[in-house]
Amino acid sequence: MAQPAPARIVHLSTVSRAFVEDWLVTLRAETADDELALFLSSAGLAEDPADPLLARVTHDQIVALYQLVATRTGDEMMGVWSRPIRSGALKHLVTVLLEASSIRSALYRFTTFWNLLLDDYRLEMVRGEDEIRIDIVPREDGLTAHRFGHMLLLKLTHGIISWLAGRELPLTEVDFAFPRPDFAEDYPVLFPAAIGFDAEVSSIAFARALGSLAVVRQPAEMQAFLLRAPRDWIFTTYKEHALSLTVRELLQRSDRMGLKLGDAAGALAMTPRTLVRRLAADGTTFQAIKDGLRRDVAIRELTHGRKSLEAISQDLGFASAPNFHRAFKLWTGYTPASYRRDHRDPNEGRRPNPDAARAMTFGAGA
Repeated sequence: MAQPAPARIVHLSTVSRAFVEDWLVTLRAETADDELALFLSSAGLAEDPADPLLARVTHDQIVALYQLVATRTGDEMMGVWSRPIRSGALKHLVTVLLEASSIRSALYRFTTFWNLLLDDYRLEMVRGEDEIRIDIVPREDGLTAHRFGHMLLLKLTHGIISWLAGRELPLTEVDFAFPRPDFAEDYPVLFPAAIGFDAEVSSIAFARALGSLAVVRQPAEMQAFLLRAPRDWIFTTYKEHALSLTVRELLQRSDRMGLKLGDAAGALAMTPRTLVRRLAADGTTFQAIKDGLRRDVAIRELTHGRKSLEAISQDLGFASAPNFHRAFKLWTGYTPASYRRDHRDPNEGRRPNPDAARAMTFGAGA
C-alpha cells in the first residue's frame, strides 16, 4: 500500500518585506512587469505592500520565489551579481565540496569555486588563531554592497558547510559591509551569531576547531539537497549561540506564551538584569521577542491552519480577541480576518506533485 505523503514542515519564522526588497528591486530591473507579477503572485506575495517593514514574508514564500526566479531566469543568484550564475552551478559546487577531506578543505574549495564565477567580488579565506573567516572582498573600489546578495552568499556558505558536516554549525560572527538597516532584527532569523554592520567587508566566521570536522555527506544525498534548496538552509535552527532564539524557544514551549522575564532568566541561569542587558546588546528586548513570536505563530495559523480567530487569540495568551486584533494590525498592518483572506495558502490541503516540484527547482539539472 502506498504511504501517504509526509506532512509539509511549516517553518515558523518570518522576515519583513523590507528584508527582501533589494532582491525585488533587482528583479524589477531584470524582468518584465507581468513576469514579476506572476512570480510574486505564485509565491503568495503582494506586489506593493503599504508598509514593507510591517509586511511579513514566510520561509515558504522565500523558497517558492527563489526557485521560481532561478528556474525562469536561468540565473541561480537571480541577478544580484554582475554576471549570471548559470543553472547547474550549485550542483557542480556541491559535487566539488563532497570530495573535500574536511570542512576546512571544503571552505577553501567554496572560495575558489566562487572566485571563478564572480567578476565584482572575490572570496578570501582567512585563518586566524581562533577562527576561520570567509570575506567578500570587492575587486574594485567604490562597489556598493548588494544587501540581499551579500546575505545570500554568506547564508549559502553557512548552509552548505553545515549540510556537509551533518549538523548546523555555530558561527562566531557575521559582518556586513553596509549600514545597519531598519530591518536589522531580521538577520538573527538567518544567522545564529553576533551580527555587525558598517564593516570593511562582509564576512562570516567559524571557530577554527570546526575546520577539522569530516565531510559526512555522501554523493547519493546530493540530489535531495538540491531539490529542496534553499529550504534546508535559508533560516537557522541553531540556538546555542543566539540568545534571542533561545528566549523565543522558551516562550514557545510555555503555556500560552505566558513565560515571564524572570522565568526566562532563571531558565538561562542568569539574573533578569543580565538577560535584559544581553538582549539589548543584540538590539532587542524580551517583549519584542515575545511579540515577534506571537506574530509569526498567528501568521502560520492564519495561512495554514483552521483555528478560529478566538482560538488563536487564546493560544497566544491574549486576554480577549479584540486585544489580539489590535496587536496583529499593529504588527502587520492587517486585521487577522483580512490577513487570512488575502494570504491563505492556495495549496493548503492539496497533495504535492513531485514532478512539478522538480520542474520548478533550480540547480538539480543534468
